[in-house]
Amino acid sequence: MAENATSSPEETRPKNRQELYERIRSGGSREEVILKDMIRLGFWPKNENAPSVPEQIITREAELGREIRALLTEQRRVENPEALLKEMRKQRMAESKKKREETKQRHELERKERVERWKQRKEKEIIYAGEGFSGGLNQTECDTQRLSQKGLPILTDTASLASALGVSVNELRFLSFCRAVSKHNHYRRFYIAKKTGGKRLISAPMPRLKKAQYWILQNIFSKIDCHKAAHGFLAQRSIVSNALPHVGAEVVINMDLKDFFPTITYPRVKGVFFKMGYSEAVATILALLCTESEVEQAELDGETWYVCSGDRFLPQGAPTSPSITNVLCHRLDRRLQGLAQKLGFTYTRYADDLTFSASGDGTKNVNKLKSLVYQIVQSEGFHVHPEKDKVMRKGGKKEVTGIVVNEKPNVDRATLHKFRALLHKIEKEGIAGKTWGKGGDLLSAIEGYANYVAMVDATKGKTFQDKVKKIQAMYGLSKPARKSYNKGKYSIQQSEQAIKQPIVGVNSKPEEKKDETKESGLKSLLNKFWKK
Repeated sequence: MAENATSSPEETRPKNRQELYERIRSGGSREEVILKDMIRLGFWPKNENAPSVPEQIITREAELGREIRALLTEQRRVENPEALLKEMRKQRMAESKKKREETKQRHELERKERVERWKQRKEKEIIYAGEGFSGGLNQTECDTQRLSQKGLPILTDTASLASALGVSVNELRFLSFCRAVSKHNHYRRFYIAKKTGGKRLISAPMPRLKKAQYWILQNIFSKIDCHKAAHGFLAQRSIVSNALPHVGAEVVINMDLKDFFPTITYPRVKGVFFKMGYSEAVATILALLCTESEVEQAELDGETWYVCSGDRFLPQGAPTSPSITNVLCHRLDRRLQGLAQKLGFTYTRYADDLTFSASGDGTKNVNKLKSLVYQIVQSEGFHVHPEKDKVMRKGGKKEVTGIVVNEKPNVDRATLHKFRALLHKIEKEGIAGKTWGKGGDLLSAIEGYANYVAMVDATKGKTFQDKVKKIQAMYGLSKPARKSYNKGKYSIQQSEQAIKQPIVGVNSKPEEKKDETKESGLKSLLNKFWKK
């Protein structure tokens, strides 16, 4: 029993008749199978006294029988080439099928690995930011030495930028991605009246984008030194500091840069960040966060779509735009100041307003100065507005950014007289039917102008401020609370609701009827986009 339990499969008893037949066919001969069974059952001893010759004959006959059958099988295959070819094809097909299955499994495994790697990579970096804006996203080498010298945050890649902004990489991708056609827009657009007439387009960023722009402003641009001739949007500088260098000059020249913000396009903004020392990947994302495209709003199948056209440029209304202009105009300011000093002039710039003043021999170089200024401005990528050139000579009123600079900084006398008269009427007759400036809240308007006068002339301004406070107390009206910008985190739901607010199209006016031709063109553009 023990021997049977430990015997090999060839020495065990067949389970059924079919297994016995299979064993005879595979064993070579019936005699060999019988011999093995006799040995297994103990009828044929395996010791040294057992007859060996018959056993050897039976075993040898079985081996020869197997060889003969194999040769006969091979002969039949050779004699029947069609069957041989059929068998070979069948074998090749089986091998090919097996190989295809192995290849399929390998490719599927590789695909899953690629998908997983892609998913992990997308969570750590921005690979694509829109057509025409993704070429340098794989270049993450930055100049850490230059960044450290300027005290700027070290941002090596988009993941470090997202971490610094306090957002995920996916959210940073959402804020910076440039889509030709989209259901969402990161800006709310509206018009305000210009002092000189007409309307100015303001693009106010939505909360999440505004938060990112404030971070860029506070952590990057606040640490960059601007040229001393620049006075706009800088701490400790104002329209008053811009006007002071020109007080008492015999000649004052005011010039205006045409389409100042739209002229500063995405490549120039990206160059600003790249020159600071940031990698091309980080500079690309920062430039996308600080620029926008011209947008048209269209309705299609009951849905609102925003269609981008033209180059991206600085939006007038973003907190980062003024600082970017000051950094970008540093070389322009340096060249214009050098020109002004050479010709005997004093130069300052407030945003897009250029001011030159001179006394004595410098007044003879007015035309030469203007001609060279045009050349320098154009070589720096800007254009002087030819219709806004103004030369104010000795004997006439001279103004710089709205401040009279004849003898000392002062407010326009005629406007000041009207304001004084308005306050007197309000004290006598009340506020009903009274307006100041462009209309709106009267009390806020007169308070703002009183503060403006105080900034230019503290003595006069204090008198007007006291009168305004008295008027506010007289009518029991308090100043309406201004909406403050919360620099904390915004939820996705709040931001999406803000994004869905209606906007005014860049090339359309709110009060005008819709241009059916333009609207149909936008619809055709949308249809063309979806066909792609």
